[in-house]
Amino acid sequence: MEFKQSLAQRIIIAFALMSALVAGAFALGIVATVHLVEEKLISAGLGGDLQRLLLMDSVSDWSHRPEPDQLFYFSGGRGDFELPKDLRHLDPGFHEVFREQLSYHAMVEVVDGRRYVLLQDQSDFEERERVLFAVVLVGFVLSLALAVFLGWVLARRVMAPVVRLARQVRHRDQLLGLAPPLAPDYAADEVGELAVAFDATLGRLRQALNRERLFTSDVSHELRTPLMVLASSCELLLENPAIDQRGRAQVERIARACGEMRELVQTFLMLARAQREDGGISPQATLSQVAEDLVGLWGGPIRQKGLELIFDAGQPLDTRYNATFLHAVMGNLLRNALHYTEQGFIRLSLEPSGFVVEDSGVGIPEEKREAMFEPFVRGNEKRGEGLGLGLSLVQRICEDQGWSVSLSTMEPNGCRFHVELNCRAA
Repeated sequence: MEFKQSLAQRIIIAFALMSALVAGAFALGIVATVHLVEEKLISAGLGGDLQRLLLMDSVSDWSHRPEPDQLFYFSGGRGDFELPKDLRHLDPGFHEVFREQLSYHAMVEVVDGRRYVLLQDQSDFEERERVLFAVVLVGFVLSLALAVFLGWVLARRVMAPVVRLARQVRHRDQLLGLAPPLAPDYAADEVGELAVAFDATLGRLRQALNRERLFTSDVSHELRTPLMVLASSCELLLENPAIDQRGRAQVERIARACGEMRELVQTFLMLARAQREDGGISPQATLSQVAEDLVGLWGGPIRQKGLELIFDAGQPLDTRYNATFLHAVMGNLLRNALHYTEQGFIRLSLEPSGFVVEDSGVGIPEEKREAMFEPFVRGNEKRGEGLGLGLSLVQRICEDQGWSVSLSTMEPNGCRFHVELNCRAA
């Protein structure tokens, strides 16, 4: 059974239930015991009074009169002492009788075939019972309220180290290499063992992040030199008049790929830093500036493929963002649209704090839509030569910058990517 309440709420509920069970059992025991004892005492008292009143009939000693709150009847009695019809069916022993909206305790005895009945008004007894019930109920409610309060106080004290540990683990500084261990701040109890486990897990995470950061940084740094050589060679080849048109187109394609690789390398280097405070030294640009730059860059390849590039400049805010990251996100989405669109259009629309990239391409099956932002996942495995890292990189950049990206389907076919830059600006 899965509980939806927090651990603190469970502690309070447990205290309340325990108090309700204990106080309820204690209250019922008190009421039942008092009722039984009082009934025994009343039964014994009525029995003694009835034996005394039997003398009125046996020896005609009429000086033995019933008490003011008692009524005495017997078979063949004189006047008011005659046994009423409604009492003639009672068996010998103690009874509770209701007459004319009044309740009585009755003691019945049969002697030599004659029936004797003594009634005693139980109004005082019922009043005492009501007072007892009220006191027990108030005590029950007070004990329940006290249990809830004590449970709340105890839950706060018990959960305080757990909450503190959760906040420390949640803080991103704990993933830094110089972050102090958590275990020394806690006692050698269950929370301390949990802190030790977190220290071990966070240590492995730090090592993994450090290895990833170093690998990405080293690979990206080492790629710069061969990329510069390729770019320089392409420039020299394009200046050679002996190259025919077909060769020139291939060289331009290589040069464009080198430019994309340089941007990708720069993006990986910035992500490898993994420190947002470095964002202030990164190049900054507005949404309009990045969009116009990419429209100029991708306009040619899109039109060469026979597609229509629609650019809706909109009215974006003048907020400045990390130019490298924004350029990588928008460029990867445009590249993805070009790659999977054979006919129709590609539309880039700017919004006040975001942008939308739409296309009329083959689309993405619904069963693969959620996995498209994972590494090495492609929309159509039979198309193109990409590794499926573009959308994964987009997702990673958005998570790092506090942006959001969502994917939806166009009708009748195509994709729509919406990027919202609403959380953190430079």
